[in-house]
Amino acid sequence: MARISQKKLAVIHLIKKELHLSDAQYRRMMHEAVGVTSAKELDELQFHQLMNYFVRSRHYQANNHGMTLRQKMYIESLARQLGWDSLHLDHFIHKYYYERDLRSLNKQEASRLIESLKNVRAHQAYLADPVEIPLLSR
Repeated sequence: MARISQKKLAVIHLIKKELHLSDAQYRRMMHEAVGVTSAKELDELQFHQLMNYFVRSRHYQANNHGMTLRQKMYIESLARQLGWDSLHLDHFIHKYYYERDLRSLNKQEASRLIESLKNVRAHQAYLADPVEIPLLSR
């Protein structure tokens, strides 16, 4: 049985950190999900089972409004790609979503924010390297 890569181990430990799980909680969740108590014991199938378990668990929600940890991490990644700090992101959220900050968004608002940030990123890329847009014939 082949063990998982170091990168996948790092992902598991990142999720543990993001979810603020104690060592006991983390090991209990791993045992419930795949029957092991150490990430080093996981094979590929167990890794995917554990990821599915995390996604479905209440721990995977980044807030009480239903936004998932995956959404939160993706939003933060998009903001970093845009060169934004958390204050800039919070101002954007307040201006366009009428919420206090990222933690205030529900799952649907987070999805809309992701699309907005992807559009801002595309617009910034266009401004950095504009491509001539052909005019449509009438």
